[in-house]
Amino acid sequence: MDVESLQKSGRRRGSCLDVFLVGSTIFLLVAVAALAAGGVMVVMELRSELETTRPSSDPGTSRLTGDTPDSAYKMQNFAYLEAVSSNLQNSTMELSQIEYGAGLSVGSNFQFEEGTHSLKAKQVGYYFIYINLNLTCTYQCSAGLLSVRLGDKLTCEVELPALADTTPVSRKCWTVSRLDGQKLFTQMTVPKEGLQNWRLELNTSGLGMFLVD
Repeated sequence: MDVESLQKSGRRRGSCLDVFLVGSTIFLLVAVAALAAGGVMVVMELRSELETTRPSSDPGTSRLTGDTPDSAYKMQNFAYLEAVSSNLQNSTMELSQIEYGAGLSVGSNFQFEEGTHSLKAKQVGYYFIYINLNLTCTYQCSAGLLSVRLGDKLTCEVELPALADTTPVSRKCWTVSRLDGQKLFTQMTVPKEGLQNWRLELNTSGLGMFLVD
């Protein structure tokens, strides 16, 4: 038996194995990096949509403006309702559509009932849903938990501190959920003792959603 030949053969196999392991490691690293990059792009896109979905009175400041087919499609599949009462109490949250350009902030893919403050998506699919809550203490405010729940799709909670000044408190909650034609009501819940002297800011508090699939 040629011992030297066996040693050379073993070294060649070891070298091939090293190359294979290095190549596999590089491939896995590239694959993980690609997946991470894809995930970051999705999150950035959703964040961009969230930051730009509230209609603006200035058409030049919104991605949803203009007369292009793409913006018309977006507006059709987009809805935004603004809070119309500053009171914090156990009740259905009062919401209203607002003027936007030549129309209103609720697209044709949605049905909004002013009397019941309910919103329904006509097309079955997955929707990006978000709630904005901005509150201000008017004077000597009590601490407590404010909860705003949109059916069984999204719950947004704000832990309000005890304050003696006008420090604002903000909370933004979002989810992606499947809607299949049900009416959605936004229910507000406050502690038994209430939330004394807290006020909901109307222009920056509301509910929005848009079709993603």
